[in-house]
Amino acid sequence: MGAGAEEWALSSPELGLLGGGDMLRIVAGGAGARLILVAGRPLREPVVRHGPFVMNTKQEVMQAFVDFQEGRF
Repeated sequence: MGAGAEEWALSSPELGLLGGGDMLRIVAGGAGARLILVAGRPLREPVVRHGPFVMNTKQEVMQAFVDFQEGRF
């Protein structure tokens, strides 16, 4: 994680947030590595999270709990 030639070591279960650039270099240790690489543009929307649910408002999160408990999820 870094800019230009700057490098950062991450340990499990850390998250790295990448900025601009056109190359990503990943080097695993002796035990190897497993990772998930996700790309996208920021949504710039409000985020409310509780338990396993992530929504835009508290009301949406509460409705997700109701839907899950009533088997509609």
